[in-house]
Amino acid sequence: MALPVRFGVSTWLWTSPFSTASIPELFPKIADMGYDVVEIAVEDPTLIDVNAVREGLLKYKLKANICGAFGPSRDLTHEDPAVHQNCFSYITACLDICAALGVSFFGGPMYSAVGKARMVAPDQRKREWNLAVQNLRIVCNMAAQRGIRIALEPLNRFESDLVNTTEDVLRLIKDIQHPAAGIMLDGFHMNIEERDVEQAIIAAGDKLIHLQVSENFRGTPGTGQTRWDAYRRGLEAINYKGTVTIESFTTANQELAGAVCFWHPMAESQDGFATEGLRFLKDWAK
Repeated sequence: MALPVRFGVSTWLWTSPFSTASIPELFPKIADMGYDVVEIAVEDPTLIDVNAVREGLLKYKLKANICGAFGPSRDLTHEDPAVHQNCFSYITACLDICAALGVSFFGGPMYSAVGKARMVAPDQRKREWNLAVQNLRIVCNMAAQRGIRIALEPLNRFESDLVNTTEDVLRLIKDIQHPAAGIMLDGFHMNIEERDVEQAIIAAGDKLIHLQVSENFRGTPGTGQTRWDAYRRGLEAINYKGTVTIESFTTANQELAGAVCFWHPMAESQDGFATEGLRFLKDWAK
């Protein structure tokens, strides 16, 4: 039986930051390739005209997902409350975009700043964990007011010292104690951190809102050593019906490439990456 999923691709595969000017370049191409969903990575909400995005989605018969970018100025575990407020303002703008486009969740590693990976004392770790819980409860209330959920994404140990595994994010959600809190898993991070990706997906269960994939080296799905059979068994076991989105990046944007440690292209072309990756995923899901 085929997996009852839709397929998406992240705008980060081609561009950063996404803006209104990206729409005529990306949306028709993504639709022509056969994708159901465009995953819009919102780095700067002021660059995005929501009405133009809505018109583009309708024109090209695409759905949207919205994911966020969390650098040092958007850190809910920072000691300075002003940094929290800056993050709340950014998340508010992203949630408003979700609401305007009819998107049911906002995803990303919004508990802390990407790249915040240190060895700290247990008492500091506890303080930061408690700050994440406290502030994400506020975010959940903001999301629920708009009829939206948040999808919290574990990152690998080189990008976060707070939430690395499905077990970690489940503990975070348990502490938040809010129905709007859910999970987004990313196969790249899982391939580094999880002992068993099938069991990690099963553990996430009905809290799994979204799944991002690429190869173990962030390349085109089907060209590496990812255990795609284990991913499929896990998704079948929890009757996952969401979107499976390809997320990778481009070396064309040096700032983004430096942030995600992309020192060389992962495919001959980004269009080829997207086309061949979707072909593989559709065969995998049959």
